[in-house]
Amino acid sequence: MKSNKLFVANLDYSVIEIELEELFSSYGRVQAARIIRDRETGRSRGFGFVTMSSIEEAEAAKIALDGTNFKGRKLKIDEAKELKKKRRSSEGSKERIRKLNKERR
Repeated sequence: MKSNKLFVANLDYSVIEIELEELFSSYGRVQAARIIRDRETGRSRGFGFVTMSSIEEAEAAKIALDGTNFKGRKLKIDEAKELKKKRRSSEGSKERIRKLNKERR
């Protein structure tokens, strides 16, 4: 592993951050535990991220918890991947706006 940040999938929708932190704390110090929520409803999307204090602790937690049952769901745990930002062309956006304005006239 190259990172101390883990991706945790297949979480029950009722799981909250403190429960995720408690689950992982048996394998080391948890720096952060975050459940991803829907922007509009605020409901859990069923996955989250846990950051451990070291790569070794993250690896130990992954080995121990991947595939285990937590609140009736089989967890899937992987090393988190860096999010690559999509390049947005401002020229493309400007062109779409021009077309929309022409259509409205």
